[in-house]
Amino acid sequence: MDLVRLLAIARKEWIQLRRDTRSMILAFVLPLFLLLFFGYAITWDVNDIPVAVLDQDRTRESRELVEALVASGYFTVVEHLESAAEVDDRLVTGSVQGVLTIPPGYSSDLAAPGRAAELQLLLDGSDANTATIALNYADAIVTRHGVRVALAGRRAQPAIGLESRTWYNPNLESRHMIVPGLIAVIMSIIAAMLTALTIAREWERGTMEQLAATPVSRLEVVLGKLLPYLGIGLFDVAVTVAAGLVIFGTPLNGSVVLLALLTLLFLTGALGLGMFISAAVKSQVLATQIAMVATYLPAVLLSGFMFDIASMPAVLRVVTYLIPARYYVTVTRGIFLKGVGASVLWPQATLMFLYAVIGLALATRAFKKELLA
Repeated sequence: MDLVRLLAIARKEWIQLRRDTRSMILAFVLPLFLLLFFGYAITWDVNDIPVAVLDQDRTRESRELVEALVASGYFTVVEHLESAAEVDDRLVTGSVQGVLTIPPGYSSDLAAPGRAAELQLLLDGSDANTATIALNYADAIVTRHGVRVALAGRRAQPAIGLESRTWYNPNLESRHMIVPGLIAVIMSIIAAMLTALTIAREWERGTMEQLAATPVSRLEVVLGKLLPYLGIGLFDVAVTVAAGLVIFGTPLNGSVVLLALLTLLFLTGALGLGMFISAAVKSQVLATQIAMVATYLPAVLLSGFMFDIASMPAVLRVVTYLIPARYYVTVTRGIFLKGVGASVLWPQATLMFLYAVIGLALATRAFKKELLA
């Protein structure tokens, strides 16, 4: 392999890329736009859940319970109902996601020793995720409020006390988990789409004849075309990481050098995959469509970014091992949130190295310099 020829191919590809406005936008604008868009749009935090309250007890104790609910920040009381006949209407119209009913005698049951004070919380289960989270929030708030009332009445300490600590994301902010995963998903899509245009562009523009006449080998062509996009990919990752730190406040607890090295492995494989698609189909439109289908859906659905892999059916769990984004999502979240090093991430590094080798091998094998008559 000749270094001079390799750099000449890389320079040629960079000149072609600079002249293509759409590719430049795809390379330098789209990754940051997608990070900002999805970073704000995707969230698993549930706050300000609108609820209505039917307080049939109307005592100081019932008002304290409602105040505890609002003070948590998870619930917002948007309406106080006058009768039980209004409950069904509010849930059907969707004006609230839940209705808390405090029955008559709540305060007396609360004060009576050995008697449980009952409440009713009706939730709109059409959005099962929000309903489940709201139920857990309400249960924790009511339990904590009940303990506080009991302690105030008995002037005693509880027999058992539990203090919980959350590591790596102590505020439980979903954005801190979403942003590192987004970087992996976005770069897997952008990298494959960028190189999906490279060889197909040569065929459609009629410049493959000139390339075929040169003494460069197939591997030199593939690596030469890969180099500019590898630089662009590293630049995009640096920009999105900086945006995650500055705009979303995502912590970066691990090694930047390790992140860069593992990113290099991942990008090499993703770019090789795009180049393989480009060489195989020889059409920019078709290559772009195949690259999108081959990267976007698997990266979003099967990488562990949106859904927990452990909860998937056994067949899909096996399929996820074929998705490179799965390993890079683990890498970004591990380095960002946990600050783990190579001693923990070496399995992901090994698999991404194999992915890079296979991607380059497929691209080199699929690329043909010979022109068909």
